[in-house]
Amino acid sequence: MAKKKNLRDYTAIGSIGAELILKNLPFVFFLGFLATIYIANAHYAEKRIREILELQKEVRDLRRQYNSLVSEIAFHSRYSEISKEMKELGLQREGRQPIKIVVPND
Repeated sequence: MAKKKNLRDYTAIGSIGAELILKNLPFVFFLGFLATIYIANAHYAEKRIREILELQKEVRDLRRQYNSLVSEIAFHSRYSEISKEMKELGLQREGRQPIKIVVPND
């Protein structure tokens, strides 16, 4: 007749199995520690990648803003734009050339 097995028979650890587990327990803890470091490093790398992507987006926006300001300055420094602004302020160009001041050397 077949012997009926209890739950204890499946979970029972013999003295050899317990000795093997206790013998390798420091190694298991070491592997757990390495796994924790590996996971932490992966999270750290992901965080840094997100920061880099945000900074790259900000750099693109600042570069666009810089280019628009440069083109605006170039537009306003044209001769025709300067003369329009001078007329609005009531200024007019002098018809003669500027006078050069020469200081004699002694």
